[in-house]
Amino acid sequence: MIQSRGCGRGTARGFVEIGAPVGSLEFRTVHGMIYSRVFPLIGANKPPKKLPPLPLLKLATKLHPEMRRRAKTAERTITNPPWRAKIEEWHRPGGLRDTYIAMNLKLQRVDLAQLDDTALIAHATATIDHASLQYEEHLYLHNFDLGPIGLLLYATSEWGFGTAEIVALLEGASPSTAEAGRELSAIRRAVVASGRNPQSLDDIRSASPDAARLLDAFLERRGNMVISRYDIDGLTLGESPDILFTRIMGSPLEDGDDTARAQAVQQRIAAIRARVPEQHRAEFDQFIADARIAMDLRDENGPITLEWPFGLVRRALLEVGRRMVVRGTAKKPEHALEMSADEVRTALSTSGPGADELAGRQHWRATVDVEDAPLKLGNPEPVPPLDILPKSLAYIAGYIQKVVSEAGLDGTRKTSGLNGYGVGAATYTGTARVATTPEEAVELLAPGEVLVVPCTTPAYNMVVGIAGALVTAEGGPLSHAAVIARELGIPGVIGAPRAMLDIRDGARVEVDPGAGTVRVL
Repeated sequence: MIQSRGCGRGTARGFVEIGAPVGSLEFRTVHGMIYSRVFPLIGANKPPKKLPPLPLLKLATKLHPEMRRRAKTAERTITNPPWRAKIEEWHRPGGLRDTYIAMNLKLQRVDLAQLDDTALIAHATATIDHASLQYEEHLYLHNFDLGPIGLLLYATSEWGFGTAEIVALLEGASPSTAEAGRELSAIRRAVVASGRNPQSLDDIRSASPDAARLLDAFLERRGNMVISRYDIDGLTLGESPDILFTRIMGSPLEDGDDTARAQAVQQRIAAIRARVPEQHRAEFDQFIADARIAMDLRDENGPITLEWPFGLVRRALLEVGRRMVVRGTAKKPEHALEMSADEVRTALSTSGPGADELAGRQHWRATVDVEDAPLKLGNPEPVPPLDILPKSLAYIAGYIQKVVSEAGLDGTRKTSGLNGYGVGAATYTGTARVATTPEEAVELLAPGEVLVVPCTTPAYNMVVGIAGALVTAEGGPLSHAAVIARELGIPGVIGAPRAMLDIRDGARVEVDPGAGTVRVL
């Protein structure tokens, strides 16, 4: 209910501001499955079975009023990229980042147990509205954090460079990815200084005033973030005390020195720059600078505008669910998560779907076999070639296609077997922990094991931090799995299609990022 309300608005706003020749990206639920569609600017509601004659289509792109407006905007995007101002607006004191954090905290600090039924429903509705607006902002901001990265990859591909060697130049550009790890290390240092040997989070809190202060500050910012999936049925960090305890006690006592790492990245940048055609080196310098400052927004965007607001919706609905259980209108508190927004509004005042209906919805989602569900509905919509577009529009469309492709979102396979995109240089050997769901990853992964999953989202950040290596069946060089492995210094092989089929849980595996392969020993 949240994604479908915010996605179209967010992507449409961003596409207008950068001059993309696209209408929006929309999500719809069909028979319980979420599907997406890219809406074109022309004929969005009447998708053609085949393209009209290309000369006619080319003429239409020049004459259509909105296409003409987008072309002018695209020219401005190329000459004066809008993401520089947006990234500055995100980071400055009192800017977007601080504003959204304050909004999350305001909702989080409401004592739900003290609310009467009417006030609780009003609060739950407010969290849903807040999460919808933040999800809209999440998709909108991706135009400004992924834009410069896509432009860098698109331009350098024209100069003969591969994605892997260019993406490696972005290493270390996202301090927010490692920020949680630094905070956890500070908590562990406080515990060690106390001389205590804690066995639980409560023990950590009682170890010393410093340990309690640091832990409470960490949980205030991150405790209500969903950590297992991109939805309100995902567990929050505050609901996963064992994971947090393990993560704290497994954290290094000293923060790593990033000086050598930064120097190595600058050497790689210089080596690539020397191979760039001389007439394009000034462009390369600007592209790499823009892409590096965009990386931190990319990785902060999700936790603040998606994972935290979704966690606040979960928190409110679970309280509604507890009261529904008392009334006999739900069998478990988490069944309240199955209600629509309209059903939430009347959940404690009138008869709703009923306990059996909500339990049935939850059971269906938990047990439905998605293997037989079609990946796409209807006939594929024909995609017009870029060369029919005015030059500025073709450039914007080109780098958007590059992002979609390199993030592994275009549905095409570029690897096979246990081969994928390698992250890091050192080979790692360890025990494979195969998880088919986010909840399994949270529950089963032990420090140092090789996490093998279909894919990851930013919600996995806390879990991946204890892994010795990461293997995914899906994704590409720009996928979340590749980014987090690179930023946390974890060896990885991303997008190995048979990872979930050929690696059994508990197997001894060798992860070789240099070769981009996984070997079962």
